Amino acid sequence: MTSVKEFRIEEDATDEELGRGSFVFTDDYSVFDWGKMPDQIPRKGASLCTMGAFNFELLEAEGVPTHYRGVVENGDVVGLEDATHPPWEMAIDLTQVPDLPNDGREYDYERYHDAAGENYLIPLEIVFRNRVPVGSSLRSRTEPADHGLALDSWPDEAVDLDEPIVEFTTKYEEGDRHLEREEADSIAGTASIEDLESLAREVNRIVTEQADSAGLVHEDGKIECLYYGAATAADGERASGPANGEIRVADVVGTFDENRFSYEGTQLSKEVLRQYHKRTQPEWVQAVDAAKAQAKQEDVADWKSLCDEAPEPLDSDVLETASDLYCAGANAYTGQEFFDAPPLSSAIGAVRRL
Repeated sequence: MTSVKEFRIEEDATDEELGRGSFVFTDDYSVFDWGKMPDQIPRKGASLCTMGAFNFELLEAEGVPTHYRGVVENGDVVGLEDATHPPWEMAIDLTQVPDLPNDGREYDYERYHDAAGENYLIPLEIVFRNRVPVGSSLRSRTEPADHGLALDSWPDEAVDLDEPIVEFTTKYEEGDRHLEREEADSIAGTASIEDLESLAREVNRIVTEQADSAGLVHEDGKIECLYYGAATAADGERASGPANGEIRVADVVGTFDENRFSYEGTQLSKEVLRQYHKRTQPEWVQAVDAAKAQAKQEDVADWKSLCDEAPEPLDSDVLETASDLYCAGANAYTGQEFFDAPPLSSAIGAVRRL
């Protein structure tokens, strides 16, 4: 189980074959890598499942391979258009995810790949950025000129990029770590880092175009991928690519948890919850930052064991506002009324009043 969704396994993956299972989306949420927070956001799980299914079907229509099989309703796997209510369970192909051995903050990716063979979840997150907001980690690592921007320094406002930036971070380490391309290539194993970048750019294009059609701005996001070495093409021949395998988009794509969107200058994503906690529970947020820094200094993987604060529950009106944001946003993004929710402009207005 992840912090916000559960796994159901019907058939385990092997070295040669993908397995079958599903994600069950819960109403839990997580911010600042904390894991499950004290509250649940009503209907959040269904909104993420709906958006994820919608985006996977967009990707498949554009020829992008994914692990998506459909949504689950009454035990049957159906397309999103055939669902009679907003789904909360998504059927997927499963791959192998070996343990990643570690000694403190040193991780043994060679042993991970030895166990994974050529059918595995690539232990990377591939991040794409269309905009660089104030506070972005990119500003502390790079200068505008590194990205072809005619700016001497980063301004005190968001910067839109002419071309998306693609970066790589770790997936299974205790804290996300930004990677230089050479290290990311090594961690990816057999999968080609060039193919991962190309796939991320294509996913970003599709999600950005859909967001634009709905009047939303797609600021940034990420994908996770699996590598399937035994993949075959439609004609029965082995698929082309590294070692004749195929990279497929995995996890979930283009939701308000995986990506950042905005509407008329206001965030339409989990970022709303992050910023709310920063304003209302600064002691906890500062304690999280301090614990992460201490863990890095002491070479400790489990930073939460060093944190002496815990998050407090949110007021019911905040949870209701967040629920409306997720549901109204899903309706707007998909162009369909999946949820009984206020218009997006009203939901955004409530967010601004938090």
